[in-house]
Amino acid sequence: MTRKLLLMLLCFAAVLAVATPLLAAHPEAGTEAPAFTLPSQDGQTVNLSDFRGKWVVLYFYPKDFTSGCTQEAHNFQRDLAQYEKLNTVILGVSLDDVNSHKQFCVKQGLSFRLLADTKHEVSEKYGTLSHAFFTHASRNTFLIAPDGRIARVFDDVKPNEHSAQVLAALAGLQKK
Repeated sequence: MTRKLLLMLLCFAAVLAVATPLLAAHPEAGTEAPAFTLPSQDGQTVNLSDFRGKWVVLYFYPKDFTSGCTQEAHNFQRDLAQYEKLNTVILGVSLDDVNSHKQFCVKQGLSFRLLADTKHEVSEKYGTLSHAFFTHASRNTFLIAPDGRIARVFDDVKPNEHSAQVLAALAGLQKK
């Protein structure tokens, strides 16, 4: 291996080490879901406790209007009727503000709630806050049972297949 190539690989490794998100540990399955209150795209305040008795898909995503986030949101919207049949609500969370969420919902035809975590408090509670390249919520999902406990955690999700994975997990958990 030439010195130049070795130096390039070392530099690349250093960049990756710096760019790797330093995430706090997130709550695990079986634990109480951290409570929160956040504004939604329609300006209403949403509390996690509002959904006691229902299943909640609480998904965190990096940014409105980006390709992966748009695909993930479209898939949740596409499958919304199936979630409703399973007594489940979808809540998306990013660091974007209410106005951005409102524009994103209108442009993409989204009818579920997107929550604005502009102070980063909820993303931090759930261990999804990342500082890689820019501060954002990492792509993680928490499936919360009707009793308020976390039933399943999905880390580093792939936007294209995620909704189908969550539906399958939800169906399996509800059979128990």
